[in-house]
Amino acid sequence: MTVIAPTSQRTELSLTRLHLMRAGYLLMGVGLALVKWPLLLEADTLPLYEGVTLCLLTAMSLLAFLGLRYPVKLLPVLLFESTWKLLWLALVALPTAISGDLDTATSEILVNCSLVIVILAVTPWPYVWRTYARAPGDRWH
Repeated sequence: MTVIAPTSQRTELSLTRLHLMRAGYLLMGVGLALVKWPLLLEADTLPLYEGVTLCLLTAMSLLAFLGLRYPVKLLPVLLFESTWKLLWLALVALPTAISGDLDTATSEILVNCSLVIVILAVTPWPYVWRTYARAPGDRWH
């Protein structure tokens, strides 16, 4: 027996918005798969934090691919992606650029992190606000 959620519990997002979100997940998943997955075989030889970063970003790519099927349920993945990149851009890249110490490696990461603009564009911010900021939280007891 199939139970259909009442209209108020169904997603309020249009099919177009869902497809835009899927495009964001696809960009994230494919981009990370192309860049990070080939490094997995040598993960044990990487310096500690490079290995941690590799595993974290690989997990993000897997979740992004899952977001193709469940774009609304995996919305926190888009929020995490946006948050860490904006933090890095504001706290690392911007001060480094202002001081004139932007080297080649930092510039490459800056370009890659600047692609967050796509994720910001496909994220349904009014829905995020209603769902995560205004809606009551889950009960504590």
